[in-house]
Amino acid sequence: MHRPASGVRSDSAATLETCRSQNVDNRDNTIKSRKREAISRLARCPRLMVALSGGVDSAVLLSLAVEALGPDRVVAVTGRSPSLAAEDLADAGRIASALAVRHEVVDTHELDRPKYRANAGDRCYHCRTELFEVLERLASEWGFPAVAYGAIADDATDRRPGMRAAQERGILAPLLEAGIGKAGVRTLAAEAGLAVREKPAAACLASRIPVGSEVTVERLGRIERAERGLRGLGFRQFRVRDHGQVARLELDADGQRQITESHHKEAAIRVVREAGFRFVTVDLEGYRPGSLDVLPGCARDRTGPSREGGQ
Repeated sequence: MHRPASGVRSDSAATLETCRSQNVDNRDNTIKSRKREAISRLARCPRLMVALSGGVDSAVLLSLAVEALGPDRVVAVTGRSPSLAAEDLADAGRIASALAVRHEVVDTHELDRPKYRANAGDRCYHCRTELFEVLERLASEWGFPAVAYGAIADDATDRRPGMRAAQERGILAPLLEAGIGKAGVRTLAAEAGLAVREKPAAACLASRIPVGSEVTVERLGRIERAERGLRGLGFRQFRVRDHGQVARLELDADGQRQITESHHKEAAIRVVREAGFRFVTVDLEGYRPGSLDVLPGCARDRTGPSREGGQ
């Protein structure tokens, strides 16, 4: 498989240094000051490619990039693969359209990478490497000297192999660098009127597969079908964890109350089985990000959940 060279980082090093130069006023930590800092960073880039996932973090990044540069100097790109839910792809298109930004959808092929499929704990590193290599090649071809993605300040405290891929390739993280975290992102999304401002946190479909179990197209497909079916029943914050023939449902407090009603329970069992699972269980611990982000037999570090690859 052809792997494009890191053209953006090597050919535009001076521009990248300009884009990421430090100018943080640590005396004022309000969201307004952090927004100004992010816009200041973004404004230093002559043109910018934004990795748009369909979630709230990258949507806010795109919104601030448009505010800093104008829509004509920004392009949003979404990587399409079996690990991206169709709903997220559709949301990405709606976000870009609402902001009047050119939106491109490109195929990524992380499933062609044996280390990604092996899911040995660093899956996100190989996924992000694939995505960023594709984006770098396109950015070089289209004349965009910098690429940015929606990492936020909270991510710096989590175990995130994907961030290492970004750092290795010089991908910008303006929200993180400006100190904007989860609460700030939600505030900015509401201020901008983004349609995804209340969208629950999400991760790629592969994060529902236990570390050490192979990632396959078939597993990703049945996870997506099961989660789509549950959303159609009114469940909001949940995950369908894939344990082979067994689907383990992690539900938030509302979902746990809902599942106790017989008609909701029967409907949930039906849609999950129709998705391709034989057995349906409900996890008594409820919804918790990162519950699969450990190797079998290892105790989970409870100092803080990992969101990337484990939501």
